[in-house]
Amino acid sequence: MKKVKKAIVAVAGSGTRLLPATKSMPKEMLPIVDKPAIQLVVEELVAGGIEDIILVTKWDKKPLEDHFDHSWALEYELAQAGKKEKLAEVKKISEMANFIYVRQKGPYGNGTPVLSAASLVQDEPFLYVWGDDLVKSKISFTKQMIDDYNKTGHLMIGVQQVARNQVDRYGIVSLKDKKTMQLDGIIEKPSIQEAPSRLADFGRMILNQEIVDVLKKTKLGKGKELWIVDAIRDYIKAGGDFYAKEVQDGEWLTTGDPLNLLRTNLEYAQDRPELKRFLKKYLKTLK
Repeated sequence: MKKVKKAIVAVAGSGTRLLPATKSMPKEMLPIVDKPAIQLVVEELVAGGIEDIILVTKWDKKPLEDHFDHSWALEYELAQAGKKEKLAEVKKISEMANFIYVRQKGPYGNGTPVLSAASLVQDEPFLYVWGDDLVKSKISFTKQMIDDYNKTGHLMIGVQQVARNQVDRYGIVSLKDKKTMQLDGIIEKPSIQEAPSRLADFGRMILNQEIVDVLKKTKLGKGKELWIVDAIRDYIKAGGDFYAKEVQDGEWLTTGDPLNLLRTNLEYAQDRPELKRFLKKYLKTLK
């Protein structure tokens, strides 16, 4: 069985819910404390054993590409100033993995990045990730997924329990077997009454060429967009096995709107003792 060593990362979204902040800055580059969100995603991938990271971009994502390149002028400036720790930190960013950039082509939808990068994965299993979804966990969620894949060979999607009154905001998975977490299907934004569970899917998946082949035949769905969950549903209907994977000792955090971006910053700030102390005092002063 081939190992999962490559990841496709979807970063071509426009981030309209975060305008005007995203007018000239990719949403994936917005800071989570002092790191851009996409760097936290990459750190998770690398901690899970991913070596090749394929970022599917569009014309206005150059700041993101530059972030994972060497910054010779900055490195020289830090070296001259004797800031050795900052220099090492900055140099490490471009050395974390082999970064590959592909321009997105095709219809709107979160299935299109997979097709845009399909020639680079071919017969290998690969991780598919959304660049503005973070998973804050003790052990890299990528590692959790890949460890499961190495044991079982199962294709899978990340899921997390959400409140019952929030199921209509997400894709909710239907389980065929609660013990093994095998999927029976995925229902996109069901009503509270129709929801088969409270497990919402998010942007972490292990896929393979079989899913790519199904995706190539998948018709445009809601909003005339190409949806990866539609391909997964078609794959299951055709007899394919697909599984859900819950986050262990951690939490999925999204950054695609102002409220969740703020919440994610606060969650990550808790890991910094000096910030945590300040936040506790400051929050008590708010009225």
